[in-house]
Amino acid sequence: MGVVAPFGVEIVVAPGSTAAVLAFVCGGVLLGTVSGLLPGLHANNMALLLAASAGAVPGPPRLVGAAMLAAGTVHTFLDVVPTLALGVPDPAMAASALPGHELVLAGRGREALRLSALGSGLAVALAVPLAIPVTRLMTGVYPTLSAHLPAVLSAIVVGLVTTEPSYRRKLGAALSVGASGLLGLVALDGPANGIVDAGGMLAPLFAGLFGAPVLIEAIGGAGIPEQDDPTVTESRASVGALASLGTVAGAIVGYVPGVSSAIAATGALLAVPGRFGARGFVVTTSGVNTANSIFALFALVALGSPRTGVLVAVDEAGVPLNLPIMLASIALAAGAGFLLVLVVGDRYLRVVGAVDYTALSLSVLAVLVVLSYVFAGPVGVAVFGISTAVGLIPPRFGARRATLMGVLLVPLIAQM
Repeated sequence: MGVVAPFGVEIVVAPGSTAAVLAFVCGGVLLGTVSGLLPGLHANNMALLLAASAGAVPGPPRLVGAAMLAAGTVHTFLDVVPTLALGVPDPAMAASALPGHELVLAGRGREALRLSALGSGLAVALAVPLAIPVTRLMTGVYPTLSAHLPAVLSAIVVGLVTTEPSYRRKLGAALSVGASGLLGLVALDGPANGIVDAGGMLAPLFAGLFGAPVLIEAIGGAGIPEQDDPTVTESRASVGALASLGTVAGAIVGYVPGVSSAIAATGALLAVPGRFGARGFVVTTSGVNTANSIFALFALVALGSPRTGVLVAVDEAGVPLNLPIMLASIALAAGAGFLLVLVVGDRYLRVVGAVDYTALSLSVLAVLVVLSYVFAGPVGVAVFGISTAVGLIPPRFGARRATLMGVLLVPLIAQM
């Protein structure tokens, strides 16, 4: 028996098919868990690996696609765990730490994990009912938005610099945007001759700009302090509002070509009231990252163009666009991702906190070098080294590390 659903799709429930979908979704959840917890592995790299291996997976293409979407969704939930647990600077460097690291240094890492899980989970809950009306709206305003996109991105760049509270920080922000932007112009389309054909320069660029500098600063530090209870101190209304902001930003990412979730999160950061501080940033950026997976799926169905790395992989693998199965896989994976952040995240923090942090930082740096070579070859290692030097600019001036998003913003503005 079928039920007519939006986009003219008929939903049919069959026990055997349901069991098969669950099995493939569980496989995707496992894969997304591994990739999300591995530091330095970007979602796009994971997606391209999935696309390359999809043909070797036995099973109907629609189920392989369900597994790919589940893996991508869980990845968006769990990638916050290594972000919080690894590369935490010494307390003396707290002023220049990433917002999530600030919470970890204050002993609120378990709360940060829950804020991230809530931001991602609420984004899924909000994005699903909004997807159809937003799709209709965006298909109408897309030409206008696309025509003015350079101005919008330029406004984000100006906002990142001018909202710094002092002249010194403004100078640092301007240098960070300029240096990272120049790096992006030179390196983003550079030759990536890695061991696996799943790369491009995103892995070495992001690992160098955002991962390695914090690890370098942490060498010789005290590491992760003892963490307090996991109680979320923000009100439900505040968390809901911040997640909604992230969802709206994620919608923009889903429909506008060339704008990544990282760029949308950077723009959303400027809209987060200062009183929410690091907690607001964690909720909002998590919401952007996960809502993107919902809206981009509807954009693919409506516009025929994939907007995320995972959906590019789905498209390249020839997966049929079975919207009910795809939405079900995302919803199931979101539930699993929410629980995994709480269960795995706390243990991750405890394990990392018990390890010698200098040895751990050096080990993770070595892993980032290896990943840069695997995905982009010797050139990737060189880009990683240069990116690391650029990534050290913001903390020297006390500027936000988000200014390093010039690596994507500047090239995107230049090519439009």
